[in-house]
This record gives sequence, structure tokens and C-alpha cells, in this order.
Amino acid sequence: MTEAPRRLRVLAAMSGGVDSAVAAARAAEAGHDVTGVHLALSENPTSFRTGARGCCTIEDSHDARRAADVIGIPFYVWDLAERFREDVVDDFIAEYEAGRTPNPCLRCNEKIKFAALLDKALALGFDAVCTGHYATVVRNDDGSRELHRASDMAKDQSYVLGVLDDRQLAHAMFPLGDTRTTKPEIREEAARRGLFVAKKPDSHDICFIADGDTQGFLAKRLGTAEGDIVDESGNRLGTHDGAYGFTIGQRKGLRIGHPAADGKPRYVLDISPVDNTVTVGPAESLDVTALTAIRPRWCGNPPQAGPAAYTAQLRAHGGETGVTAELIDGSALHVTFTDPVRGVAPGQAIVLYDGTRVVGSATIATTERRARAAV
Repeated sequence: MTEAPRRLRVLAAMSGGVDSAVAAARAAEAGHDVTGVHLALSENPTSFRTGARGCCTIEDSHDARRAADVIGIPFYVWDLAERFREDVVDDFIAEYEAGRTPNPCLRCNEKIKFAALLDKALALGFDAVCTGHYATVVRNDDGSRELHRASDMAKDQSYVLGVLDDRQLAHAMFPLGDTRTTKPEIREEAARRGLFVAKKPDSHDICFIADGDTQGFLAKRLGTAEGDIVDESGNRLGTHDGAYGFTIGQRKGLRIGHPAADGKPRYVLDISPVDNTVTVGPAESLDVTALTAIRPRWCGNPPQAGPAAYTAQLRAHGGETGVTAELIDGSALHVTFTDPVRGVAPGQAIVLYDGTRVVGSATIATTERRARAAV
């Protein structure tokens, strides 16, 4: 059953966007004692947003403050830029350098919003951290919490919250999770509340790469390192300026220069930072039948021992797929797919679901492909 309503001291994380503003307003309207806080995550924030990207500019901070003023709640700016750089940005760069594909949004939720921010909030006497994520926390009769998908699957963001453990869920508040409304309706609500951000465009992609050029961002920090692009037999097809600039399943920008013998497009199959080689091949070679994931984190109670059937989500905006998963020695998760999936890369997160309930997440370490050796 859901937790009985009571007045809480709530710290509302306000990014400067419409979702977090409406979430803070709903928390205040529900009778909670709400304080707004904007996280200054950029060490060198720019004055204005670049298009619809980013959420860490000076403008965003001003927008959050104006929203807090309209709601009628206290507002502060907390500088977590150094912690964000260490735990999210540096980790992002290191993962790409190692040939893996990280998800910085999950990392930020785990290390910043529900670790650094939550720890500081609890130390100051707050009961919960409120965000504009679309997900639902359910409290069971035994006091444990469960994370569930949002009522509206089209807006569900439970995937990027799959890293939260029971302690973090106990202090998480998602006022938008039970809302079966469209984004235009959320904007209409913001307008009715007099929130200036009602028409503000959504942020996209990676917040600390404001122009959306991930390859350019990495190149500035890792430099160029020319290497070979080869086929599955090891034949050299072309060169690249850095293996970190590729992701598993990538089709465009391969610079091979000539079509495959069968005339079909080729995709990135493997990235090897050891010899700086990128391997490409046909789409069917991307079929993953199983994987092993490490560093599992459980959203509430861990699963029972032995293999069990779940559904899994492999990217923030991806669909569900049937799997059988088993925890091995308490530290690794072995997952077998009911049907092969594509575009799966080490470094990505796999999130397991039991119906709408988020069971937990883990970081993909290796994959097994049809008629190919484990990667």
C-alpha cells in the first residue's frame, strides 16, 4: 500500500525546468514544508542555454529561483560542481576511454541527487528529496519500499532511477509519478500556477555536453589516437581518430569508404582500447543472446536465489524484453534473453522489472553473441 500522507520537510531539487518546478509546487500544495535548491554542477556555467540542451547554466539557476518565488518557498543554490566532475564527468570520460558506453544520468542519480544531495539534506533535518522524475515509490506493510514505473509509460523514467537502494527510496519523492497526463498538460498546469518555465524547452542528451557533440567533447580531453577499423576477419577497412568516438551498434560516421561485399550496411561490433581497434560487421552479428553484469543494486528487497523470469530495459528510451536472470555469487548477474537483442554495450545499465516494479540494475560487463565468442 502507499505511504500515509504526513507533513514532511522536503528538499526539492529544481533544475530550472518545468517538471521539477511542477513537482515542487505539488509537494508544497500537498502541505509539505518545501525548500527549493538548484544544484550548480558546472564549474564554468555559461550565461545561456544552447538550444534545448543542458540544465546547468546561469539561466537555469535564475529560472529555478523565479519558480520558487512563485510557489512561495525558500530557495538556495548548492555548489556540487567538484563532486559532479569527479563522480560523473570524469567517470564518463574514463568509461569511454576504456571502450565502454556509460549512462551519466544513472550515475548522477546514484552519486549526486540521491547520495551527495540526499546526505546533505538529511544532515540538515530534511525528510525527503523531491525531483521531477516520472516514477512511483510504494511503501509495503513491512516498511520496505518499491520503485515502480510511472502511471504514464510514455513518460516513465524509472530506468534512470534503477540504481536507487532501499535507503534512498525511503527518502525519495516523485510527485509526477502518479500523473497520467501528457507533457503539454504538465505545461498547462505550470502556466495555471504562473510558472514562467511552462514554455521552456526540455533539456536533451547529456547536460554537461551542451552542444550535443559527445565525440568532440571526448576528443578535447582524450586527444586523437589513430587506429584501424577492421572487419570480423581482421581485414583493415579504414582508420579512425580515436576508438572512444564509437559505440556498439553505430552505423554512421565509420569512414570505411566502400560498401561491404554483400552491399549491406556495417555496424560497430567491438571496441578494443588495448590495440585501439574498432571492429565492424553486418547487423546480424550484433545479436546478443546473453550478458553478464556487475555491481548490482536492488531497489528494495533483492531477488530470491536461482534463475527467475523478468523483463529488462537496456536504455532510457528503450522498450522491454523478456529475460531470465540469476545472481551469481552475490556479485554478478547473468542474464539470458528470450529473443536476441541488438545495440548492447559494456558500460550500459540493464534494469530488471517484475511487472511495473523495478527489481534493480547492474552494469553490463560482457556480452555473448550468436555464433560469436563472448566480448
